[in-house]
Amino acid sequence: MNWEFIGKYLPMYEKAALLTVKIGVIGILFAILLGLVCAAIQYYKVPVLRWIVAVYVELSRNTPLLVQLFFIYYGFPKIGIRMSAEVCGVVGLAFLGGSYMAEAFRSGLEAVEPIQNESAISLGMNSRQVLGYVILPQAMSTSIPAFVANIIFLLKETSVFSAISLMDLMFTAKDLIGLYYKTTESLFLLVVFYLLILLPVSIVGSLVERRMRYAGFGD
Repeated sequence: MNWEFIGKYLPMYEKAALLTVKIGVIGILFAILLGLVCAAIQYYKVPVLRWIVAVYVELSRNTPLLVQLFFIYYGFPKIGIRMSAEVCGVVGLAFLGGSYMAEAFRSGLEAVEPIQNESAISLGMNSRQVLGYVILPQAMSTSIPAFVANIIFLLKETSVFSAISLMDLMFTAKDLIGLYYKTTESLFLLVVFYLLILLPVSIVGSLVERRMRYAGFGD
């Protein structure tokens, strides 16, 4: 292990990690928003829109992110839509993540027993209060494991951004391996930085799940 090489190129990995986290966080936030909208449409069985959402979910979940990125980055300019590599990364991650988040949220909503909705209405709550105070807290508690797993999955999927010339962690590692043939050192730094990004997410997710269950939201 060449520690001098590691120390020399550590700042390059730090810069790449910041870019990876930046695109990952923005893409995941849009994915959560898209997932919530799609889950609500499916849960309330909105005519027409529920079928559009179903097609979107199947299309998104059954095509690789790499293919989606190529379509956005190289295909969209053919019809006059041009985006930077960073924006393409965000759009691709949101498109893929939205379908996974939608399924996680939908399963959480459907896990709440209908009798609870009926009981809340009989106590005088309106639809908004039932959703905010009864359904959503239990649904979110049930969805947390899948929600955290999806976040980790999407952060790992950022490794394919190098295919559209984004200077992320994977691009940096492959670049250094190609230039200096320091495979062990480059991959070591790659693994370390991905662990630094993903481990806190996993730990925080586990703590939130325990806290929610301790508070009595769901079983």
